[in-house]
Amino acid sequence: MIIKTLPVGPIMANCFILGCPESLQAAIIDPGDEADRILQTVADAKLNVTHIINTHGHFDHVSANKNVHAATNAPILIHAMDAPMLAKIAASAANWGLSAEDSPPPDRNIDDGDTIRVGNLTLTVLHTPGHTPGGVSLFSDGHVFVGDTLFAGSIGRTDFPGGDFETLKSSIQNKLFTLADNVRVYTGHGPETTIGHERQTNPFVGANAMY
Repeated sequence: MIIKTLPVGPIMANCFILGCPESLQAAIIDPGDEADRILQTVADAKLNVTHIINTHGHFDHVSANKNVHAATNAPILIHAMDAPMLAKIAASAANWGLSAEDSPPPDRNIDDGDTIRVGNLTLTVLHTPGHTPGGVSLFSDGHVFVGDTLFAGSIGRTDFPGGDFETLKSSIQNKLFTLADNVRVYTGHGPETTIGHERQTNPFVGANAMY
């Protein structure tokens, strides 16, 4: 499995390029900004992009959808509950004093239990709402890409529209924490972690949670 991590944009959201080493097919997960940099990384690795996957609809994770889609013609995938956000990216970014372009509509809606084939890799979709209603995580062979659901030592914000702490807590404990301890967690911001480490130490949802 080829994994390249690119923190992009002013909020440093992690964009992931996930590639199959045998077929050289790839998915771009959360192209939040800097489309040219993302596409150059893909080209340098000699990968062919077959999917653009959004873990959720916040602008810092989807703002490069339009340009990446135009360059690759790869379908855009997102959960139906977050799909309406793609038409409101510019307005959302403006609320932060930033500029961004709205995304094309999704080519496919994804939901819990769906699978996405990227060459010889299979991504299983886990619906993990709470940060947003349509937030998803993507699990494949000891790796899980969680968007803004879970962070190293923290969790996603729940004070944005559609956020809910109890829903997020349930998503993490009942979906993510059922994965094996050694599963590597690729977060939407900041460093990687593991399921086992967060299950034991996360102060919000771990074994000794304070909330």
